[in-house]
Amino acid sequence: MIENRISPLIQVISFDKLLKQYDAMADSSDTFQAAKAKFVLEAQAPYPILREGFKDYSLLKKYENVIKIILSDSFSEVLTTNEIKTASIPFDNVVFNSSKRFKKILKDAGGEEFIPVMRNFSDHQLYVMSCTVILSSYYGFQLDVRPPFFYDIIDEHGVMRHYRILYNADFIEILPTENAKDLSQDDIDELLENFDDLELWKEKIPVDSFICKGFVISSMFDVTSENAISEIKSSLIGNDKRGNDSFMTNLQEAFRSFFSVSDVKAGFVTYNSKKNQFEKVVGLGIESFILQHNQIKSCTEALCQNSYSKLLKDNTSFTISDVDKYVTLSDNSLPYKGLKEQNIKSAIFAPIADKGKLLGVLELVSYKKNALNSVNANKLVDIMPFIVSGVLRSMNEEENRIDAVIQNECTSVHSSVYWKFKEEAKRFITDGVENRASSFKEIVFKDVYPLYGQVDIKDSSIARNKAIQRDLMIHLSAINKVLSLAWEKNKLPVFEELMFRVNNHIDEVKEVLNTNSEQAIFNFVQDEITPVFEYLKKGDIDLEKAIISYESDIDMGTLSYYDHRRNYDESVMQINKKLSSVIDKKQLEAQEMFPHFFERYKTDGVEHNIYVGASIVDDKEFNPLYLSNLRLWQLQVMCEMENEHYLLKPLIPVPLDVASLMLVYSSSLAIRFRMDEKRFDVDGTYNARYEIIKKRIDKAYIKGTTKRITEPGKMVIVYSQKNDELEYLRYIKFLKSKEFFTGKIEIVELEGLQGVSGLKAIRADIRYKSENSPGAKTFTYEELIEEFNIKA
Repeated sequence: MIENRISPLIQVISFDKLLKQYDAMADSSDTFQAAKAKFVLEAQAPYPILREGFKDYSLLKKYENVIKIILSDSFSEVLTTNEIKTASIPFDNVVFNSSKRFKKILKDAGGEEFIPVMRNFSDHQLYVMSCTVILSSYYGFQLDVRPPFFYDIIDEHGVMRHYRILYNADFIEILPTENAKDLSQDDIDELLENFDDLELWKEKIPVDSFICKGFVISSMFDVTSENAISEIKSSLIGNDKRGNDSFMTNLQEAFRSFFSVSDVKAGFVTYNSKKNQFEKVVGLGIESFILQHNQIKSCTEALCQNSYSKLLKDNTSFTISDVDKYVTLSDNSLPYKGLKEQNIKSAIFAPIADKGKLLGVLELVSYKKNALNSVNANKLVDIMPFIVSGVLRSMNEEENRIDAVIQNECTSVHSSVYWKFKEEAKRFITDGVENRASSFKEIVFKDVYPLYGQVDIKDSSIARNKAIQRDLMIHLSAINKVLSLAWEKNKLPVFEELMFRVNNHIDEVKEVLNTNSEQAIFNFVQDEITPVFEYLKKGDIDLEKAIISYESDIDMGTLSYYDHRRNYDESVMQINKKLSSVIDKKQLEAQEMFPHFFERYKTDGVEHNIYVGASIVDDKEFNPLYLSNLRLWQLQVMCEMENEHYLLKPLIPVPLDVASLMLVYSSSLAIRFRMDEKRFDVDGTYNARYEIIKKRIDKAYIKGTTKRITEPGKMVIVYSQKNDELEYLRYIKFLKSKEFFTGKIEIVELEGLQGVSGLKAIRADIRYKSENSPGAKTFTYEELIEEFNIKA
């Protein structure tokens, strides 16, 4: 009996309703039936309590023999070893007068003490289910909400078996107690609307308000195979199979029940048709017995000729019922050798194929000989369609993930404008489904305000050319050294001529690095020097050593001396990485303030575009306050990027400087997504002025001078309107109080650019911190450089 479980029903065991049928049979004209009925009634007569009913379940043992006689017609002795049947109390685990097969199932599971428990049946469900019986039997409200009932019981082999329970409730009476209430149709309607409100059910149909007098006959049917198929189907349909560590556990348990083999394990491999190889499925708990610890393996290496033919050509299952036997017959070849190394004794490899195209292989293995074989392999016919569907779905999900990564990394649609693309995609799909001419319309956002900023590596082209120049001169000098040795050993004029040409290249590079110098020298080395050196290595031991020493300094990726350029490239990469990480992290915070379009890209430094306005968002109201907020945020973040760079500067191979610039544009404009270029651009001829200014301002000069507007240590803010000047002077004053600026400010006019005039710029000196911590010492740019020089 289930202890401490509350119920609206008081359970009373009684055989009165069944015995009344025997009362009628005793008067039957059928003498055989009448005699049988009289025999049952005479056996029960001395024990009126069996009609009256009892709550003491211990009496079931006392009257066991009489009860067996009463139930003899319901429990045929001929079928007792086949039927899974018992008399019981509804919704309880009290059973009696069980068939021999049911007793054997309990014995195999744990002996006489084992009590089966119904699957997924909570106290809440029990109470409501009991109430529905009352509503139907007593109140006359027909309500069919009976869920299927199951027992999950382990058999003698350790395999979980599943049994469905069907109740025969013909011998039950529902009788009210003094606690029973009259229910109106409104009461019943309220109950039907509130399944989850247990207190309401207790209020309308209180605890112990009815007597359940009688018993039920429970018939059980082994549905292990059907349940396993359902579990396999559910596991394969479920989401996030790779990230869910219970996926394979549940799937393997289902396969064990399905094959009635307790140690079955399942694995998977995917098939790459282009490379004709098996590949490991990446995921928690997903293993492969074919690949073992390998990530990939050629199919011709992983399989024998027979298994290769069956799986890849015929798309039929390949079974190995005795691994040890086939290891001997195949002279210890794969796949038998690999299975034996894993102590596997039998296996089934089933192809997962769709329309003749192999997608992968399902691997089922057992550590028992003959447990898996060609006979039970045929059972897979029932589940392979689900496995194929699951694999196809996983492949589609994988493709979607890949597309998402590509979109995120390469052609990202920013989250702030994704809603607009989604709307257009839905319209595009709808038009196609309804056979209308469909085309993906251009996405346009009108009346948005632009913000542009860049933290540019100062004089990067000069630094790059200097690095190339040094590498080329070192490379050419190393070539001359080998040629000089060759000339000393063999006075061949050709060596002297080659040295002459090498010296000419050195002189050219020393003076000035032309745009074609690097490629011309590379071609000269590859076409004329390298073949000579290859020849010289074969003839003289000293030359061979010299050439090997020369080659050890050559970078195999560029086939040239690559030291100063490597330092330069590494420095640029670290600067870009650091600057990008700062603005990317801060950008997440800014999106929380108000959604806006943001894009960032790396050149020699980091540039970014921001567009904000009402048309960018679909569920928020835009206010100019958010534009002001973003402008202030941008100014502060760019100061922080400057600080991060100068903390990084002493740590990189080439101590490059940066210079920062912002463009303030007062007018709103429209941006359009260019489908051909997969990016946003300003829309219309008038708005193109903004792009022209953006591309040219960093090369602009201060009016009347030969001095560029950008300069290390200064934040340059380019604008054209007086109100913008006042706004940013206000921001700089505020950020000075937070020690982002020194307070030194100059306002300059810009020399006219092609097609653009009337621009001005604020140049504000940035204050730098010695470290990223509150209270850190601060410096001007000049003080910072002096500090670095002292440390150097």
